[in-house]
Amino acid sequence: MKLLFIHGWSVTSINTYGELPQVLQNNAPKEMNLQIENIYLSEYISFHDEVTLEDIARAFESARKEKLGDEHFACITHSTGGPVIRLWMDLYFKNNLLSTPLSHLIMLAPANHGSSLAILGKQKVNRIKSWFKGVEVGEKVLDWLQLGSTEQWRLNDSWLNYEYKKDTFFPFVLSGEKIDEHFYDFINDYLVEKGSDGVIRLCSANMNYKILTLEQKCNEDPINVVVNSHKTYTYPMRLVGDIKSAPNSAFEVITNASHSGDKYGIMESIKSYRAIKPVINSIIESLQIKSKTEYNNVIEDMNKRTNIAQKEKQKYIMLVLNVKDNYGNKIDDYDMILLAGKDYEPNKLPKGFFMDRQKNDNSSNLVYYINHNKIKNIKDKKFGIRIVARPDVGFTHYSPAEFRSEDINIEHFLNPNETLMLDIILKRQIAKNTFVLNTVEESKKEFSNRVPSGDYIE
Repeated sequence: MKLLFIHGWSVTSINTYGELPQVLQNNAPKEMNLQIENIYLSEYISFHDEVTLEDIARAFESARKEKLGDEHFACITHSTGGPVIRLWMDLYFKNNLLSTPLSHLIMLAPANHGSSLAILGKQKVNRIKSWFKGVEVGEKVLDWLQLGSTEQWRLNDSWLNYEYKKDTFFPFVLSGEKIDEHFYDFINDYLVEKGSDGVIRLCSANMNYKILTLEQKCNEDPINVVVNSHKTYTYPMRLVGDIKSAPNSAFEVITNASHSGDKYGIMESIKSYRAIKPVINSIIESLQIKSKTEYNNVIEDMNKRTNIAQKEKQKYIMLVLNVKDNYGNKIDDYDMILLAGKDYEPNKLPKGFFMDRQKNDNSSNLVYYINHNKIKNIKDKKFGIRIVARPDVGFTHYSPAEFRSEDINIEHFLNPNETLMLDIILKRQIAKNTFVLNTVEESKKEFSNRVPSGDYIE
């Protein structure tokens, strides 16, 4: 078996792999034929500002053809290496998954939905030893990694259409939630964030995610609500189509594994003189999969081990909001309010459910980090979202919008260790008298003081 190792972001030495290649070779069954000359360690540039993730993915295709030709191979990635290979597949094989030469994609702590640390910017992340070890940070790659980036959304949306029906391609995510307190510089709470390995949240690594598309219906009766003791109204948002789920993918929480570091790092801490760590057994188990049936069995086994690993722990989820109007215009000025209870009120949410909120600098997508153990006990099992976008008055404006789960079981879309992507479409209210055609006599009247008519174009 040809095996490639793809490193993470801003790595300048293949020492980051630790002794993982050698340990795997020494412990893999003989029938796997993992020969040392067939193990390739990648060296790619991610710390130059002009280099994008797509540049790296295209360069990988060139390197693959030069080194391997059309030979089939398996791949083990770390951190940003996961999205690199996923993007490579999307660029070259998404229309014919059966033709991909990649058989097994084993992602260790991948940043599939980004990293909470990326928002800190170049100045601060350069000081975080867990990622960069003093090297220059690549601006374009950093943009991709920031939570809620447009490029992340596009890649994850595209992968919804992948089907692992044939015995040709098997993806895996192995990630930890150990914080190595000795290893990190404590400059930010994100370095010790619960539900993460100090860099990547479990729900951000997980390839099991969902997309809900909600569209505002201003032609329906408004919902009367009370905000700050004032009566107002919102227009309902309805689910468009079905809840879209990514193909069922293998995911395992590895015990005592942090993102990096010699002691707990999911890859770097692997040493030949130490006892075999759980991640080694999971990698070997993954590489031996040869059929869809075996893959489904491994998914179940990894779920069982994950449940054991997290038995006494809190679990978390991410919500990613992409808000636009019915003409495709991006809306970046809005408030989002979470609601609960049969009357869908903000003050009915469980205490301690909220962990963090970020707004992406470039896409304006909003990302919420939520305690699943708390939110699953939401009052009356009712969950809602209210969007108040601006401008909210004038010839062109947006009316408040509200989604209510009503008969939808929240367990269908709020799952532990997963990300929920919310594609929200608001109705752009354009007053009919924004443009008026009159006769010459009628047009003699001054119209600079015209006010919106109150009726809107369809």
